[in-house]
Amino acid sequence: MELLLHQIFAGLATGGIYASVALALVMIYQATHLVNFAQGEMAMFATYLAWSLMQAGLPYWVAFFLTVAIAFVGGILIERVIIQPVENAPVLSVVIVFIGLLVIFNSLAGWIYTYTIKPFPSPFPSGSFLDNRLLSSHEMGSMAVTLGVLALVFAFFRYTPLGLAMRAAAQNPVSSRLVGVRVGWMLALGWGLASAIGAVAGIMVAPIVFLEPNMMGGILLYAFAGALLGGIDSPGGAVLGGFLVGVLENVVGVYLGTELKLTVALVIIVAVLVVRPSGLLGKVHVARV
Repeated sequence: MELLLHQIFAGLATGGIYASVALALVMIYQATHLVNFAQGEMAMFATYLAWSLMQAGLPYWVAFFLTVAIAFVGGILIERVIIQPVENAPVLSVVIVFIGLLVIFNSLAGWIYTYTIKPFPSPFPSGSFLDNRLLSSHEMGSMAVTLGVLALVFAFFRYTPLGLAMRAAAQNPVSSRLVGVRVGWMLALGWGLASAIGAVAGIMVAPIVFLEPNMMGGILLYAFAGALLGGIDSPGGAVLGGFLVGVLENVVGVYLGTELKLTVALVIIVAVLVVRPSGLLGKVHVARV
């Protein structure tokens, strides 16, 4: 029973990471109606930037916040320079752009930092007051950080004028333009925010999976499964789905073996698409014919 409880709580810790990446995917999807396949690689590259800053002598939390700020600006630049020129292009063209971004970030990280696995420090060392019987100190700390980020994002979109304008621009850009919302810049800010959230997820998961250019491949798959499970057009659903996938992954690893853990994400993706494509909290779109 204690082993099961440990896996459930550990699943919630990793599920927070999946929820963060899933939320970033949903934010981009609401703006473009496409999945940003480069989201994981953007997070990975930001994590390498944090590692470089720490290697240069900056304290962990200084490097953390500086990296999040750089990722935010980088996301805005990507939208303005790369995505905006193709926003009215055919869907396949935009998908190819996303795949191109994935390959570019992955190859650039391998070229600059090599493909050698590097350890990444944790700000929550073993033996601290966060240690307990069910979770390690890093799992407890990373869950607290990701929950804090998710709470801040929720408050930003719910209670601030800028957050409400970004939601309006993503859901109904035509009406938003009529009331004076600068839709283009709202979408760019959405990209910046998604990039910053991804950077937090990458930094928090790096001490667990270690730092290398392909570190976010499996995590992006789990996050995509979480986004589909909760609802690809529902930010709240993406968060819920990420936590559910994290718990399911760990429980399956206990009873069926770690070899099938990645299969869980694929089964969830197929099952959701077949049974309920809108997800648990997503909107069901009905069209008259």
